Amino acid sequence: MSMLLGALVALGVLVTFHEFGHFWVARRCGVEVIRFSIGFGKPLLRWHDKYGTEFVIAMIPLGGYVKMLDEREEEAAIPEYKLPFAFNRKPVGQRIAIVAAGPIANFILAVILFWLVALIGSKEPIPIIGKVVPESIAAVSGLKPLDEIVAIDGVKTVTWGDIAFQLFGRLGETGNIAVTVKDQQLVEKTYQLAINNWLRGADKPNPFHGIGIEAYRPPIKPELVAIAQDSPAERAGLKAGDLLISLNGTPVADWLTFSEIIQQSPNQVVTVGYLRAGQSYTTSVALATFPDVAKKIGYIGVEVKAVWPEDKLRRVNYGPLVAIPKALHQTWSFSVLTLSAIKKMFSGEMSVKNLSGPITIVKVAGSSVESGFTSFLMFLALFSVSLGVFNLLPIPVLDGGHLLFYMIELVRRRPVSEQVQGVALQLGVFLMIAIMLFAIMNDLNWL
Repeated sequence: MSMLLGALVALGVLVTFHEFGHFWVARRCGVEVIRFSIGFGKPLLRWHDKYGTEFVIAMIPLGGYVKMLDEREEEAAIPEYKLPFAFNRKPVGQRIAIVAAGPIANFILAVILFWLVALIGSKEPIPIIGKVVPESIAAVSGLKPLDEIVAIDGVKTVTWGDIAFQLFGRLGETGNIAVTVKDQQLVEKTYQLAINNWLRGADKPNPFHGIGIEAYRPPIKPELVAIAQDSPAERAGLKAGDLLISLNGTPVADWLTFSEIIQQSPNQVVTVGYLRAGQSYTTSVALATFPDVAKKIGYIGVEVKAVWPEDKLRRVNYGPLVAIPKALHQTWSFSVLTLSAIKKMFSGEMSVKNLSGPITIVKVAGSSVESGFTSFLMFLALFSVSLGVFNLLPIPVLDGGHLLFYMIELVRRRPVSEQVQGVALQLGVFLMIAIMLFAIMNDLNWL
């Protein structure tokens, strides 16, 4: 339920901002706005303002639109006195401003959301390397466990999210990734990680696995604090307060070791040893498969308390003024990364299987809601940037397609013929349907 609710809230907020951008600029350019609709289909709620614009909240919450007075779309002739308020009668510069206002509103919303996230802040694990895989790119370059990553390609990194962001920008490339670390003596050194068509065409690439590192995690005592209802653990008789001591006869003192073996054993029966009130017991647990993930992962249904040492955490937040350039930089950087990813999908450097559709969006939205308010704000910001960039692509039916026609009109000093625009619009519709179907197929393949 949280997944669907999160997706609906996210889509509603983003669509409203996008369409409000068109609406606000259209009003300032003197265009009559007939309808402002959030959603499609049967209206659930409607009202009018003093200018006669009808505001609608419709049944199908999968988008929205702003209908403006336009001679090309009206069945009956527009009265002479209304012609100056028609969209198609406005100078091309104003039409460009009206169309571009939607994506720009999404970028503005992203800046606001990134600013709020930076202002609220969070406690994050310091990006310390926990393990370097032997013979990996990282191992060959000289990276060592307990090094703290402080920059990627000269860009300062504060969290693991910052590092992932920089590494994703190098997918499919050949060359060197410059990784600057600070060792335990606080000495900084930069290593050059040689890459060759790095993770080119990989489905759902993991940049950390790609270079051969794992994040540091403190030892976690395998003491159960909660048992999921109707889970394999509950059916096997495990209870909160039990201390796990062995798995299949092998002593286990750390939760991560226990968890890794469980994840690698979907649908298998394992023997778990545990302490309860000072007495040792064993029980057989028929593992299940973890729900809502792309690949089969063993699931037992228990929760332990992870306590991070304070010296391995840092508070990441910014003041109101410092957060402004931070938010602007994040919006710009993610826009560039999104465009780069689209380019790499066309060139084959990234697999087109990374294109996600509505199912993945619903799942990510739900996960971000469950992770907390700040995570949901971050999801909204990233989604808003993606929506803004996508709408600016020069595909007829998108804002970018209309902008392309208006740019041609600026150069030619006359509009593109309605016949050409009509054909292009049909092609754009077919292309968008194909992209959507392909994205949905990707979603289904990863269920």
